[in-house]
Amino acid sequence: MASVPHWLYALSVASLSLGALCFLIIAFDLFGHPQHMWIMNVVWPVTALFGSVWIVWQYFKYGRLAEHRLVHEAKRKGEDPPNKRLTPFPIMVANGTLHCGSGCTLGDIVAESLMIAAPAVLVAFGCKSIFSDPIFARWIVDYIFAYAFGIVFQYFTIAPMRGLSVSQGILAALKADTLSLTAWQFGMYGFMAVAHFVIFREFKRTLEPTASEFWFMMQIAMICGFSTSYPVNWWLITSGIKEKM
Repeated sequence: MASVPHWLYALSVASLSLGALCFLIIAFDLFGHPQHMWIMNVVWPVTALFGSVWIVWQYFKYGRLAEHRLVHEAKRKGEDPPNKRLTPFPIMVANGTLHCGSGCTLGDIVAESLMIAAPAVLVAFGCKSIFSDPIFARWIVDYIFAYAFGIVFQYFTIAPMRGLSVSQGILAALKADTLSLTAWQFGMYGFMAVAHFVIFREFKRTLEPTASEFWFMMQIAMICGFSTSYPVNWWLITSGIKEKM
């Protein structure tokens, strides 16, 4: 079996290391400047794993406006919080899209880790029986976990903001996240299909989740997912189905 080019391996390690560094930068800052909406304390560092420098910029430029202290002070004065007054609408849409993407990211990480630890999961979802290529079984498991994380994230965003009961909150989360997450996964799977069936076949290699190159491809795939989910989130927010963030 041919080996992956050294430049691709080095690029993969460098990109993953940058993502990890950006994760730590934001996570450390959040200890001193926690977000008013607690779930965003998870969203910002998790999305930095794939968005790296872009997410660091967006967090410090706009994410910090939603710091709990600033929002609390504004409410005490009877003012709109700074994140509502100073964040342009396209950035609000980007924040909402990243909120969805963080659930996708965590879901995919957990799902892929589970399938590495327990390959029988792949068999249970059709590998070798329905699908000749395990990537299709992987996508099913990835979607299930990403969807579960996404619904949880949306619930803890929408339910507190609207004062909803548990059942109402779950229903609202389903409405807000189903299209957004599906659009994200569509873009992500699209790129991973190109990586798996085109790029790595040129290298005469399979793309395995135990390799750094796989997770580098996933970083790019997540950005593709953001691109396909962004217009859906724009519509969801302008329609009032999803909250501004």
